[in-house]
Amino acid sequence: MLLIEKRAAPDAVATERLVLPFELRCKTRLRTRLESGEEAGIFLERGSVLRGGDLLAANDGRIVEVVAAPEMVMEVCSDNALTLARAAYHLGNRHVAVQLQPGRLRFARDHVLSEMVRGLGLDVVETSAAFEPESGAYGGHGGHAHGHSADGEGRGARIHDMMLKQRTS
Repeated sequence: MLLIEKRAAPDAVATERLVLPFELRCKTRLRTRLESGEEAGIFLERGSVLRGGDLLAANDGRIVEVVAAPEMVMEVCSDNALTLARAAYHLGNRHVAVQLQPGRLRFARDHVLSEMVRGLGLDVVETSAAFEPESGAYGGHGGHAHGHSADGEGRGARIHDMMLKQRTS
């Protein structure tokens, strides 16, 4: 099994590819397979979130490029920036991961959230795309007292922790 425990330098040249959906790119301990089929174990610093284009250094010296896998997401497109901002606000208020692009929002498949966004006057379609949600404005997510992490430590969600890790590196 290929062991991966650290990130590579940004100018490193990848020889392998690791294709993962967003949910798995949020895990810091993961047994997976490279695109070639080779088994790999990822053991990164807790709170890390992998993004498409990130480079990882395997213990044998190989460089692995992270690729954001296409996955089924909900997509909203509009020329009305205010209406898109309202939708992003309401999704964010529910702590939903949202990908922002000019004239477009993406969020994970959820029929209840889709109906909420439709209620704001927007059309919602299901599509297959790489999902790269925003990391959040607060590195430590210290703005309020309740935690959102899956690890039960009461820290901010891992997507928020990523920003803190980048600032302290």
